[in-house]
Amino acid sequence: MRIEKNISLKKHNTFGIDAKAKFFCEITSINELKNALRRNDYPDKFILSGGSNMLITKDIEALVLYINIKGKEILEEDDDHVYFKIMAGEVWHDMVLWCLDHDFGGLENMSLIPGYTGTAPIQNIGAYGVELKDSFVSCEAMNIADQSIRSFSKDDCNFGYRDSYFKNEGKGKYIITSVTFKLTKRNHKLNTSYGAIEDELERKGIKSPTIKDISNAVVAIRQSKLPDPKELGNGGSFFKNPVLSKSEFDLFRAKYPEAKYFKVSDDELKIPAGWLIEECGFKGKRFGDAGVHKDQALVLVNYGNATGAEIIDLAQKIIEIVFNTFGIKIAPEVNIIK
Repeated sequence: MRIEKNISLKKHNTFGIDAKAKFFCEITSINELKNALRRNDYPDKFILSGGSNMLITKDIEALVLYINIKGKEILEEDDDHVYFKIMAGEVWHDMVLWCLDHDFGGLENMSLIPGYTGTAPIQNIGAYGVELKDSFVSCEAMNIADQSIRSFSKDDCNFGYRDSYFKNEGKGKYIITSVTFKLTKRNHKLNTSYGAIEDELERKGIKSPTIKDISNAVVAIRQSKLPDPKELGNGGSFFKNPVLSKSEFDLFRAKYPEAKYFKVSDDELKIPAGWLIEECGFKGKRFGDAGVHKDQALVLVNYGNATGAEIIDLAQKIIEIVFNTFGIKIAPEVNIIK
């Protein structure tokens, strides 16, 4: 286990913010993680994974533990389902592709989501009508205080919309080390409920899609709308889509009948934050090196040398104007490191 000093984190966060870690250590095993957490000579520690859902606003004056633990294992399977465990440092999209190669269904709608698997339960990541919790069985996490390993069931995780136990009561207490999923091996349940997928399949002339077809459609849609972090710094969707009660939605819809929306339940409807932001005129706008992407208003971007503080200032401006215009308060989806 090697500890380095004054390391740039630019390549370790998809926004490309050039903050520095006072101390930095790459963690490649459970034992290394235990030993690093036990080191009293570095009392302050900061946990870093794929850096895809975070915005760093300052240098990290702590020992940064970069979780890069690899591996996957099939735990059990029958004719219909497979249970497999994947370690926290595996790249999410690479894991999805591995599942597709084995004809394991359930994660295909979440293709091309950036980041590592270990952070996926924290956010309860989701896309195109599917969320992580739909296939999630359990995860193992290390207690930061005493380095014990605890298994968390789906109920323990208290999943919500882009939310979980690990963002609330468990924040700063645990490091997820592995995740176990239950996926289908046949009779896959295909979710094409989001119109963009149906349109893409129709464009390709596919009438009886496979899970690979769904994944390819999602990848094509995402690539057409979302910038590649390797080319243009960003953290994916910066804001959550606000959810309105039926009564709130009816009032909103009466004023803005052209607004897009998605039904969550009989009592709740979701308004795309990107639509709200675009209607306020932010799409494609640039403020120095911070800006709103030209093709997707939900994505804030770093054109090269923006600081985290500049991205935050832009986000606050957007939140304020959306609220003043529509009476709806949108909230960041990314984890902001202040």
